Amino acid sequence: MIGPLEIAANAGATAAILLAGRNSVHTWWTGIIGCALFGVLFYQSNLYADVALQGFFIVSSVIGWMQWRRGEQGGELPITHASARSLAWLVPAGVGASAAYGALLHYFTNAYAPFIDSAVLVFSIVAQLLLMRRKVENWAFWILVNTVAVPLYASRGLYLTAFLYACYWVNAIVSWLWWRRLAREAL
Repeated sequence: MIGPLEIAANAGATAAILLAGRNSVHTWWTGIIGCALFGVLFYQSNLYADVALQGFFIVSSVIGWMQWRRGEQGGELPITHASARSLAWLVPAGVGASAAYGALLHYFTNAYAPFIDSAVLVFSIVAQLLLMRRKVENWAFWILVNTVAVPLYASRGLYLTAFLYACYWVNAIVSWLWWRRLAREAL
């Protein structure tokens, strides 16, 4: 059953995700609200990796907000591409961290789907760090996260959240194309 907490969390998160795709600095404060609400919702659903992830998102949203406003040299942070070198180590490191954290959750908690939940956590962190630095490739990682998260959330009865994550998947594709164009125009 969809409750008011799930509706409110998704409203905040949806606003933040749509604003991020549109390259708006307002993505950060709306994200803080949505993440705080999601932290409570995921705790109630025994998705502990997702609870930890919401805490990370709140802290990173404050930092991202400052970075986007100030940029690297006092101006607005430009949209650029991540280096191939960075991406080459991020993926295997993400897989290893997902396995390690999944094992911790498996052996020490009653977490539901600990390895899948851990993959959502780790690759969301990767995507968020790239988003904070306005790297185009953040959207590819969000596509991966949303692909894994939709069936996970549906399996816990979080149907509204699963549906919206499917919509976020489409948003990530559209945003990826939009950010690629913005990065090209900035050259």
